[in-house]
Amino acid sequence: MTATSRNLRAWEGFWRAAPTGAGQVFWDADPALTAARHLPLLVEHADTGLPLVDLGCGNGTQTRYLAGHFGRVLGLDFSAAAVARARAEDVAGVAEFRRLDAADGAAVGALHDELGDCNVYLRGVLHQCAAGERFRIAGHIAALLGARGRLFAVEPSASAKEVLRTLAQGPAGPPATVRAVLAHGITPGELPDAEVPELLRAHGLRIVACGQLPLATTEYGPDGSRLDLPSHWVMAGPDAETG
Repeated sequence: MTATSRNLRAWEGFWRAAPTGAGQVFWDADPALTAARHLPLLVEHADTGLPLVDLGCGNGTQTRYLAGHFGRVLGLDFSAAAVARARAEDVAGVAEFRRLDAADGAAVGALHDELGDCNVYLRGVLHQCAAGERFRIAGHIAALLGARGRLFAVEPSASAKEVLRTLAQGPAGPPATVRAVLAHGITPGELPDAEVPELLRAHGLRIVACGQLPLATTEYGPDGSRLDLPSHWVMAGPDAETG
């Protein structure tokens, strides 16, 4: 069994077993704390008339929020169970959801042929990908952007690993949302903070803007405060003038 097939089996199992409803998954935070923080950066640097692809959309919470701000929004995930969940939870039908493996160059190329140049929203996806796949996925993202699209990518900082370790090793053990992830063999991957910009530059993309933001989760610390993970974000495009 390949690393990719093991990863897919884990995510299919996770999404089939995940409880329904808002905030039941560790990273399924309210969009007001997640996509709403990212939207001003997208609006500032991207052509909102282009379609927006939410790559690795999961159950589509952030996708549905972003659909109110772009003409066409498409949520993609390589887990069929995630896509089914996203469709079921989109009761108003504000977005489109499809299964697509971002590591499949032919499928990504066909999507670009269909949609043309796209903006891409990528939240916490690359650190879960096999290290050998990240370079290929970054190239496929560049293909989706074409000549006019922009990418917003945010990933947990390397220091987030210690935050997660502390959470999992608390006196009561991992909270239920974390146990659900670990039960399916899903663990945070190693992703150095400099790797994402390097991957993008290697595929002809330049960094338009970058910074740090807290990445909200649905868990709370012992003091009752929401657990936020440190993260790095980048805006990138094929024809940026700075970076």
